[in-house]
Amino acid sequence: MKISKDQKHAYMRQAIREARKNLRRPKGGPFGACLIRDGRILAVTRNTVLDADATCHAEINAIRLASRRMKTYDLSGCVIFSTTEPCPMCFSAIHWARIQGVYYGTTIQDVRKLGFNELMLSACTMKARGNSSVRIFPGFMRDECRQLLKDWSTQQQIVY
Repeated sequence: MKISKDQKHAYMRQAIREARKNLRRPKGGPFGACLIRDGRILAVTRNTVLDADATCHAEINAIRLASRRMKTYDLSGCVIFSTTEPCPMCFSAIHWARIQGVYYGTTIQDVRKLGFNELMLSACTMKARGNSSVRIFPGFMRDECRQLLKDWSTQQQIVY
């Protein structure tokens, strides 16, 4: 699927805007995701782990919502935009859902520095070791995503 530069930026801005909601009313960390297919947004979600479910990362929430809307687990042809590099759980779900590609801003190391309980296993390592076909586009809109983390840190929210 061909996505223009302007569209890519618009999708990531949707993910950032959604993540910012957790700065006002925390339900989880400063993480957002936007899942698209054929230029259409299927899901824009944020981290909601504070709703008593450790699996409710932004990417997982986006996959669940898109799967319900599409009535299938198979999200072939979809692309996900995530404010931060998917953790191993999220990358595995992206792989299993057959999502074509993932664009992300900040890294696992960036959020680990804030105290988040991240496994130090990058998406690129997961892709290589698991022989995954998911295309990875790291550092997309990194400065904007980094600002989101800075704003979170400044507000001294609960850190896991």
